Amino acid sequence: MLIFAGEFDITINLMSLFGMIVVIGILVDDGIVIAENIFRHYEAGKSPEQAAVDGTMEVLPAIVSAIITTLIAFSTLLLLAGDVGNFFGEVALIVILTLIVSLVEALIILPSHLAHSKALHKKDEIKNNFIFRFFSYMRSVNNKGFELMRWLRDKVYSPTLKFALRNRFLSFSGFIAALYLTISSVFGGIIGVTFFPMIDSDAVSVNLKMPMGTNVKVTDSIISVIESHAIQIGKEFEEKYMKNDKRSLIEHIQKNIGSSADNMSMVKGFGDIGGSSAASLEIFLLDSENRPQDIRAPEMANLIRERTGEIIGAEKFVVDGGANFGGSPVAISLLSDNIQELKNAKSELMRKLAQNPKLTDIASNDPEGIKEIDIKLNDNAYMLGLSYAYVMKQVRAAFFGIEAQRFQRGEDEIRVWIRYDKNSRSLIKRLEEMRILAPNGARIPLNEIANYSIERGEVSINHLDGSREIQVNANLLDPSDSASDIVFSVQKNIIPGIKEKYPSIKVSFEGQYREANKTIQSAYTVFPLALFLIFATIGFTFRTYSQPFLLLLLIPFSLTTVAWGHLLHGFPVNVISLLGIIALIGILVNDGLVLISKFNSNLREGMTFDDAIFEAGRVRFRAIFLTSITTMAGLAPIILEKSFQAQLLKPMAISIAYGIGYATFLTLILLPILISITNTLKVKGTWLTTGKTVDKRDVESPVVELNRKK
Repeated sequence: MLIFAGEFDITINLMSLFGMIVVIGILVDDGIVIAENIFRHYEAGKSPEQAAVDGTMEVLPAIVSAIITTLIAFSTLLLLAGDVGNFFGEVALIVILTLIVSLVEALIILPSHLAHSKALHKKDEIKNNFIFRFFSYMRSVNNKGFELMRWLRDKVYSPTLKFALRNRFLSFSGFIAALYLTISSVFGGIIGVTFFPMIDSDAVSVNLKMPMGTNVKVTDSIISVIESHAIQIGKEFEEKYMKNDKRSLIEHIQKNIGSSADNMSMVKGFGDIGGSSAASLEIFLLDSENRPQDIRAPEMANLIRERTGEIIGAEKFVVDGGANFGGSPVAISLLSDNIQELKNAKSELMRKLAQNPKLTDIASNDPEGIKEIDIKLNDNAYMLGLSYAYVMKQVRAAFFGIEAQRFQRGEDEIRVWIRYDKNSRSLIKRLEEMRILAPNGARIPLNEIANYSIERGEVSINHLDGSREIQVNANLLDPSDSASDIVFSVQKNIIPGIKEKYPSIKVSFEGQYREANKTIQSAYTVFPLALFLIFATIGFTFRTYSQPFLLLLLIPFSLTTVAWGHLLHGFPVNVISLLGIIALIGILVNDGLVLISKFNSNLREGMTFDDAIFEAGRVRFRAIFLTSITTMAGLAPIILEKSFQAQLLKPMAISIAYGIGYATFLTLILLPILISITNTLKVKGTWLTTGKTVDKRDVESPVVELNRKK
């Protein structure tokens, strides 16, 4: 697989390794099914070679169909729009490439190996060496494993399956009740739902922005106070959670003055750049693998924010302790060509968001600029032949200077500029007393021909979809809160009032909402297509419509443990969880295909319907149970991993692992129940339409096909 991966620009990284972990469980799944079936034929008295051929050919249609359905399920990840599709597309490519290559190994190499392995040949010669003793020991361990599986099958599963088939509707109601409880818990807020998970970071960042023109000493003093709070909080955490640890929680702190992202470049000769008004802190903590689990960056960020309190005059004060995939949890863009309405709407929106106790770090991309003097000419100025450009040229020359002369001194060119002295330039009164030279030669005081006002200028002008835009952002105070619930509440309760008050305003939700919406909208197209292709593949394999439908019916039931698994690990269900559910579909269908394949084979061999379905469960129990265990074991390291890098993958891993674990019960218990209920409906339907009472097995597609051939 790695040979072909390079052709798709896939490197060995976190995403590709995660794809390998996922696909290992699937590969083991197919290998176990084939190996177990070969061993079953060998136990029936066939030669190793014949057992390998017959065992492989018996499950060949189911295995090929299972791999195709898995390929279809994972292919949907490649077709999802947005950063999510781009990010997780690599996982899908790894799985697809590996599954394609694995077909050769599973259908040719594995059976050939098993046919000539010592497991299917008796040993005549007893060797007494270390290697032989080691494998003998491992063989004894393996035999104990077989005994355990046999005990689970005969003493646990078989009685359970008999009870479930005798009490079909009672058992089915249990699965329905579990699903209903899960859905109720999601809508009731017990199980959280959000756009993307808040990922605990290994650093806490502080971004401070004071009004433009603020003295650098003032900015430095404020950020230094925040730094001292951070250090004190770090010591408190060490005393509480790291008493016997000699390491420091805070590894180092990086402080910058003038590092705000919204600084503007200065045009030479025109005032302050505003860098003195911005500052930032980057507080680097022990990495998540090495610090206690109780110490979380978002909690530390909240304490820093609480200890600092309100900073008078600050335009922006953001303390962030997590990484937000997809952008800000709450990001609202206001659009309008009416600048005044746009700014008023921004102020009202920020005020409304500030009233929500679940939100913090409310800021916009429209900070106030440096103070500017806005000069407007009176009517009498135009009567004197003065224009705005003519007057402003003289004002600019007085306060910023004008080149009066150039002369050469050696190899250097000297430029002579003329302007008011420093004291005069610093007095607003000097502007009022300034005399403007009129075209007729008269000198007129500026205050007689013009009025002026002091206003804040624009720092930046943003546009979206051709309109002027101001974006308001907010973070969650508690990372476990649902960003989706808050955004929907803003949509319902705040935005209509703003639109009514300011008619020119249009609203666009950005950040995580936009990213999640792009992914979900593309899923609306891709997901039904994938389900149809999976349905068609299974239907083509089994030549029936009912059995593929039953397999797809298992999908919503698998969501039960997916949701509760997220609650157990402290993650809300999110878009990345949905990607795991999509991947789960392909794995879930695999086990169902194997059981139905054996059920159909039993019917063709002449078994009664009840015996065929019961024996299919018993025969496939070992393979289905082991495949679920191996898949969950493969994903366990990701689920238990504490590193920052693994946090984004956990929701997907939880969906697959917990879903496939519950899928064992769905396949071994619920699927036989559904097959039995469907069979009863077919028998009753035949009686209603023809008036004839038919045997249970005669309405099943394999028997119908055999009778048709006769």
